Amino acid sequence: MVVLAAAVAAFLPVAAVRHGFFDLKVYYGALTFWVHDGGEIYDFLKAGTQYGFTYPPFAALVMLPMAYLPWPAAITVSVLASVTTSAVLIWWLVDPIARRAGWTRWFALAVALCLAAAFEPMRETVNFGQVNMLLLFLVAVDLLRLLPAGNRWAGVGIGVATAIKLTPGVFIVYLLVTRRWRAAFTAMGASVAATLVAAALFPDASREFWTEALWNTGRVGELAFVSNQSLRGVVARLDPEQPSTLAWLALVLATLAVWAWRSRAAVAAGDEATGLALTGAMMCLVSPVTWVHHLVWLIPGLILLVDNAMAAPARARRRRLLLAAAIIGYGFLISRIVWAWEKDFTGVDGFLGSNTYVWISLALLLGLPIRSWGAPAPAGPARGPGPAGSVGEPGPAGSAVEPGGVAQLDQRDGVAPTGERNPVGGLRAVD
Repeated sequence: MVVLAAAVAAFLPVAAVRHGFFDLKVYYGALTFWVHDGGEIYDFLKAGTQYGFTYPPFAALVMLPMAYLPWPAAITVSVLASVTTSAVLIWWLVDPIARRAGWTRWFALAVALCLAAAFEPMRETVNFGQVNMLLLFLVAVDLLRLLPAGNRWAGVGIGVATAIKLTPGVFIVYLLVTRRWRAAFTAMGASVAATLVAAALFPDASREFWTEALWNTGRVGELAFVSNQSLRGVVARLDPEQPSTLAWLALVLATLAVWAWRSRAAVAAGDEATGLALTGAMMCLVSPVTWVHHLVWLIPGLILLVDNAMAAPARARRRRLLLAAAIIGYGFLISRIVWAWEKDFTGVDGFLGSNTYVWISLALLLGLPIRSWGAPAPAGPARGPGPAGSVGEPGPAGSAVEPGGVAQLDQRDGVAPTGERNPVGGLRAVD
């Protein structure tokens, strides 16, 4: 552990780019301009740049205390929020692996946190002062904790995240596609309520955002910029002057079809953690702009690759393949490899290399196994709630529901009946 921590500490000064909390400066400047200088928050642009406050008015309400803090305190709050939410989320995902593998759980968490510190999207999130981990945490509270427990508040976290930034709204679509109607409508209600509160408090800012700022894509940045690791970025880099909207829409529709198919299979198997991972990968792919720091949404998928690998027999080919996939994906995502083509992304090498992170998102969407042991426990004697995605232990090592063929859902809010045959034959392992 000491060796790993030392290696990460030596790696970060070399690999981590010092962004000087650039995005946090935009938020801080916009809020200061709005609160103390009497300006409109969406009129603010950071000096010498095209960047201004692009989030909905509810995000401004959440961040409002920042306007009353000195700059060093704002940095401290931002870093602590990212680190704390990251630690809790990673604990939820890593703890089941540690328990099943017989590892010391706190040691496993420490190793995972060291690896997360070297992860480029995480480094970028902290160095920019971004809100990505807060949003991922809010969504994970719903999908990993509240929804599997049947909690009536499931959906509130997704709704609040959507009111802060619009992209987590894809998880409302996820709930609808997988027929969790109550949670979906709770999420919609929470998002609308938060938006209306912001509109009542800040009517001018709300009017400007929904009628003007939302549609001003020039404030976001250049689509062909190598940091944009979405399908839209891939298409834009093929022809930066006239990127094909038709080609992008065709890719998006194909991606959504695959995602809906696999997400329904995950829910039929009771594997909410994989549903989260698949939807996070899909969101990164279909969003018009997915900067590198947005790729923290791939963290659940990479951890679940390890989970699936450790559930396979020790000498099984499946274990070796899944561990290799996790190591290769993680290795690329700490390497800053896409930046080698920042100035010139032409040619075959430019097409393959500048879109490396897109290929990883696609690989996770297409190949992340669906775990049969993630199913909710049937009615019976009460048990203490286990960590997310692991209310049951795995059946035979390496067993998993394959994505081919989605099991029929019953009336119990989208959960397949206990003992139903899985798509590859045989009874699904349900604890």
